[in-house]
Amino acid sequence: MNRLAQEKSPYLLQHQHNPVDWYPWGEEAFDRARSDDRPIFLSIGYSTCHWCHVMERESFEDEEVAHLMNEAFVSIKVDREERPDIDNLYMTVCQMMGGHCGWPLNVILTPEKKPFFSATYIPKVSRQGRIGMMELIPRVAELWMERKDEVTASANEITAALRGTFDVPSGSRGIDEDWLLIAFTQLEGRFDMVHGGFGSAPKFPSPHNLLFLLRYWSRTGEEKALGMVTKTLVGMRLGGMYDHVGFGFHRYSTDETWLLPHFEKMLYDQAMLVMAYIEGYQATGQETFARTAREVLSYVTRDMQSPEGGFYSAEDADSEGEEGKFYVWSVEELNELLDTEDAAWIAERLNAKKEGNFRDEATGRPAGENILFLKTALEDAERARWSTIRERLFQRRELRIHPHKDDKILTDWNGLMIAAFAKAGAVLGEPEFTETATAAADFILSKLRTPEGKLLHRWRDGEGGLVATSTDYV
Repeated sequence: MNRLAQEKSPYLLQHQHNPVDWYPWGEEAFDRARSDDRPIFLSIGYSTCHWCHVMERESFEDEEVAHLMNEAFVSIKVDREERPDIDNLYMTVCQMMGGHCGWPLNVILTPEKKPFFSATYIPKVSRQGRIGMMELIPRVAELWMERKDEVTASANEITAALRGTFDVPSGSRGIDEDWLLIAFTQLEGRFDMVHGGFGSAPKFPSPHNLLFLLRYWSRTGEEKALGMVTKTLVGMRLGGMYDHVGFGFHRYSTDETWLLPHFEKMLYDQAMLVMAYIEGYQATGQETFARTAREVLSYVTRDMQSPEGGFYSAEDADSEGEEGKFYVWSVEELNELLDTEDAAWIAERLNAKKEGNFRDEATGRPAGENILFLKTALEDAERARWSTIRERLFQRRELRIHPHKDDKILTDWNGLMIAAFAKAGAVLGEPEFTETATAAADFILSKLRTPEGKLLHRWRDGEGGLVATSTDYV
């Protein structure tokens, strides 16, 4: 075991058996870097991150890579969900440096924490124009030994530019009503009129955009704004990004049609999307929006609520080392489970095909597995039939090996989920949602505060910890 074995974070604990000599973020690591005159390899991720798992398997569990890292660097692991402040800082660096940004986020720093290199996923060996760890580490070590003054000067320039991004220019324009029209116009220009949503692939649900558009419609009467929201809410609910069997939304769609998701489920996505569907229901009266909110909340209470009342953080995309394996179905399994008529109905209405209904990203060929999705909404008469079939599918799926659950409870994400339950309880007139919100709020206010009344950020294994950030208080 390395030093991460003493941590509470599920993400850090995933790396406790790596041969990399990991440190958690703290003065011990920085003191070591200064005393040994070594750069710092900072790796930021989270426990349900698919590409974090890939990089761990390829590099951080590999003895060759670990040997190079231990010789060249002081290596630090950070859970971005525990330390959003650190993540935000170095993600800004990545964006400034013009790279592809995401997680895992890998940044190389001077011992004074000043960055001079950033990247996301790095393979073990170079391929497809992407430098590998086996080539990167010796290059950085050589630069540090022979051209340290240049590296330090570059890090100082990046740090100075980073400071500038947080400065508000003198005389800058305040936010006034004109900005509402600017925001609406920009969203309208990016809107996908065929499938809903904004931009192309990969397509994120972006519920904050939908909430803005609903308010813009309410304020101005602009019907295009409401139409954009309605189209998007319907498209997401029909597509494979929605878990039709177990409920809840996956992280995002890898295509523009909402079919093939990145399968992880995040608590904050469930919260924000419930709010969007509830407000969509208020604006349109469409019962399917209310039904979607109820289903998502039932998933959260079933799978994401702790016995103490708080809400867990996320569920992984992977199970048994394969992304999405828990969620997909073969026609053979459906035929085995259902009678002939129901299996045929599933094939027709939820688009299950013998050859599979999505393409394997690695080969481009149909994968032989199916993501259940709808092309058109179910009629009232069909919903009762689907309810019975869905329950059988759900019970079968429960026998599979489940994805990893990140069971830490975060104050800020719980705040969003409490708001979603409270809003649903008020709008739908369902007191059990309000009671769930109340229980979670009681948990946060009783367990995640110091004796002096200040908030803490994280609860896990019966213990609160980490100083709260601004998002926790918000």
